[in-house]
Amino acid sequence: MEFFKHNTNIDFMAQRKWAAILSVILFSLSLLSLAVHGLKWGLDFTGGTQIQLSYPQAANLNDIRINLEKAGFPEAVVISYGTSKDVLVSLTPKGQHPEMMDEKAQAVMVNQVLAALPGAKMDQVNYIGPQVGKEMASKGLLAIVIALLGTMVYIAFRFDLRFAIGSTVALVHDPIIILGVFSFFNIEFNLIALAAVLTVIGYSLNDTIVIFDRVRENFRKLRKSDALEVVNQAINQTLSRTIMTSALTLTVVLALFFLGGSLLHGFALALIIGIVVGTYSSIYVAGSLTIALGLSRQHLVPQPKEADERP
Repeated sequence: MEFFKHNTNIDFMAQRKWAAILSVILFSLSLLSLAVHGLKWGLDFTGGTQIQLSYPQAANLNDIRINLEKAGFPEAVVISYGTSKDVLVSLTPKGQHPEMMDEKAQAVMVNQVLAALPGAKMDQVNYIGPQVGKEMASKGLLAIVIALLGTMVYIAFRFDLRFAIGSTVALVHDPIIILGVFSFFNIEFNLIALAAVLTVIGYSLNDTIVIFDRVRENFRKLRKSDALEVVNQAINQTLSRTIMTSALTLTVVLALFFLGGSLLHGFALALIIGIVVGTYSSIYVAGSLTIALGLSRQHLVPQPKEADERP
């Protein structure tokens, strides 16, 4: 099954300058939003309290949020957990940081929550310290850096240093835009969203590698074509595969976003942005930057050795 024929000849690289301008604008706005607003860190990173509650009947999440707000917990995050009768309440202490709370203060806060929610039964309470949250944040950042460095080294050995630089810039481009959207719209960023960002890096890399591999093959087949024509041809040849993969993956992720519940909203949203931006960056950011760095045939095709005719 194919959406595009093998002889498709769309001149993608003709728009590479406009694409570069768009990427710079989106990247700059994302960095600006992150610098001004920062990220709305989830409980996994900031520390706080999670209370698992159960009701004898289906819980009304809006009523729970209103009651908690009246009790002095306007920042409480209320989501369904398991069944419609189970609720997970995530909150930070009123007027103080998590590291300033002792066991007595935590018990008082839990009692205040239970008093504000008549009919609720407490099943479990989890306290997340700020040190654990900081460790999670640092390890998450370290995971992203290691993934990018490992990717760059692999592509440099497998293809060429120009490909490594182009793909790495594309892989940095994608998560920064995702984080920028989360920052601008004040969407909570937690460990689940971080997992989605790491997933996007792998997804975007897969698309980029497929195109790069076809570029290398085309340099051997199209001996009279320059780098611009070869890259264009490679993108056209993999276009059907790219569209089908992205569309099918996006369909599943959209189902998660609309039907998976509020717990998966951050994860699904990060993937939706990542799939769209990752597909775009594989074509325009990685491919265009590789050409801008001076990619030519001799970088990928071994040159024939001159025979030594001396006796």
